[in-house]
Amino acid sequence: MIIREANIDDIKQIQIVRNSVTENILSDPNLVTDQDCIDYICVRGKGWVCEIDNEIVGFSIVDLKDNNIWALFLKPEFEKQGIGKQLHAIMLDWYFKQTTNRVWLGTTPNTRAEKFYRKSGWTEIGTHGKGEIKFEMTYNDWASKRTNQN
Repeated sequence: MIIREANIDDIKQIQIVRNSVTENILSDPNLVTDQDCIDYICVRGKGWVCEIDNEIVGFSIVDLKDNNIWALFLKPEFEKQGIGKQLHAIMLDWYFKQTTNRVWLGTTPNTRAEKFYRKSGWTEIGTHGKGEIKFEMTYNDWASKRTNQN
């Protein structure tokens, strides 16, 4: 297993992962374009991928412009193996090295993602979009969590 920074050549496989999920499904697979991915990993922030046997099985992307977790997704068959935790940690470590601004995300209620973010120390602060739960993470909360993990 390799976790590395995402690049433009990864977008085709990132899209496959994004469209393979069974929760937080896009209402239209064409809503997230290849150009969106390029913008988020090359201009607005940064992304990471997890590769197993030269296949991308998960990815995460953070947006510095809007202080937002834009994506954290795994192929369903690779869930519950710690990959999401690793992608989450590398993404937040990088984000908080760039800024101390709080970061937020939205996710569908009653999903594994909601449970994951709660367990990972995110604080629910309201709703976002079409009924998503809005969570945030502060620099201090993340630093405290990382200190307690070591």
